[in-house]
Amino acid sequence: MQLDASHNAGLNTLRPDPTQRVVGVTGAGSTPASWVERSLAAVWHPCTQMQWHPDLPLVSIARAEGPWLTGHDGARYFDAIGSWWVCLLGHRHPAVVQALRDQLDRLDHVMLAGLTHQPVIELSERLSAMTGNVLGHAFYGSDGASAIEIAIKMSAHAWQHLGHGAKQSFVCLAGSYHGETLGALGLTDLPGFRQPYEGLVRPAYVVPNADARQAQPGEDARAVALRQVGHLEALLAEHAERIAAIVTEPLVQGAGGMIFYDPEYLRQVRALCDRYSVHWIADEIAVGCGRTGSFFACEQSGVWPDLLCLSKGISGGFLPLSIVLSRDGLYRLFLHDSASKAFLHSHSFTGNPLACSAALAVLDVLEKDQVLAANRVRAARLTARLLPVSSHPRVRHFRSLGMIWAWDVADAPADFSQQVFRAALRHELLLRPIGKTVYLMPPYLLGDHDIDALADSVAAVMKEVLA
Repeated sequence: MQLDASHNAGLNTLRPDPTQRVVGVTGAGSTPASWVERSLAAVWHPCTQMQWHPDLPLVSIARAEGPWLTGHDGARYFDAIGSWWVCLLGHRHPAVVQALRDQLDRLDHVMLAGLTHQPVIELSERLSAMTGNVLGHAFYGSDGASAIEIAIKMSAHAWQHLGHGAKQSFVCLAGSYHGETLGALGLTDLPGFRQPYEGLVRPAYVVPNADARQAQPGEDARAVALRQVGHLEALLAEHAERIAAIVTEPLVQGAGGMIFYDPEYLRQVRALCDRYSVHWIADEIAVGCGRTGSFFACEQSGVWPDLLCLSKGISGGFLPLSIVLSRDGLYRLFLHDSASKAFLHSHSFTGNPLACSAALAVLDVLEKDQVLAANRVRAARLTARLLPVSSHPRVRHFRSLGMIWAWDVADAPADFSQQVFRAALRHELLLRPIGKTVYLMPPYLLGDHDIDALADSVAAVMKEVLA
């Protein structure tokens, strides 16, 4: 695969030399094989059955640049999934690197209880302005799951302040994923993540989703949304007095298998929440920051939630950061002379200046280089170039939105995702399917040659695996 070496919206992406070995690694156990061995001995990897290693390749990465990862052995891999959807601008974007260097010269960290600093103020103001100041207050966490924990605590606590302490239950959609801490697991409808901890988790009500693939003859995605939202309405009509909020992943349910649905569903959710006095929490951890084509996925529905969670791409993959944006009315419920009425949630690195500076640099690049507008052209080209994949007889429901592509594979074996992962590495790609669903979430800043090469490599992988 060849990489476009031209300037792509401010990023000069350099093609790694596959013959060049990584230098600067010295000492015992510095060969590529030894790094893998040491990792297998000492590191407990996430979302991984460790028993499968070393038979399933464990790739030791030494450096990264643009969309490319380079291993300790000099092999390179196009990061087609943004390293779990976080690297919006590719790896080591120079503008973000410089912002972090500048911030290190001023302030590394300071507690956010009773103190404040410029990066967290500016980031909060900019994000609020991007919602038209509908969501005017920003609360900071470390990762997506912590943002969900913050939001559900805010919701339940707010109802207590209003004298509705019975509203302590939540609603999620079938196939939803909202994180793996205990509160977030209660909102996650994926048995593999939740079942081992059922005794520790307080489960949410689960209502059918509006998966566009469920369309019946004569239906489009909007019709599916209107039909499926009836399940939510029936639930709220019966149990609204005990329900604090519904939590949704707007437009695309990611880890559940890239479930796409029509914006009409969100409009109906907003109307039902208003009618039955229930909060709507939008989990934009994966789909925010331009991934669906608009900066906030909710923008495409024309309605705003009460609480909105951001993480992953907001800091460009550089540092952990999550943010919960709140409506002013909800925020004001916590203003009181008594400390017991405050929202007493925190962690040591809340609003870290370095992470906030990285996020500000990401926003600067998106705005200055008009990245989201350029992404529409990139997306159209990649979709067209993926025709050999979308037309394969075993591919079902090829779909795309913004900078997300997904398709399902018929008659996929149990080890399908492992087969794709292995084959992708042979074709200089990092791919990690979800069950029988293959998806792409590449970095935004791709030139035409990058897009064409990515499409060709993905087609080669699918041809090999489906042969």
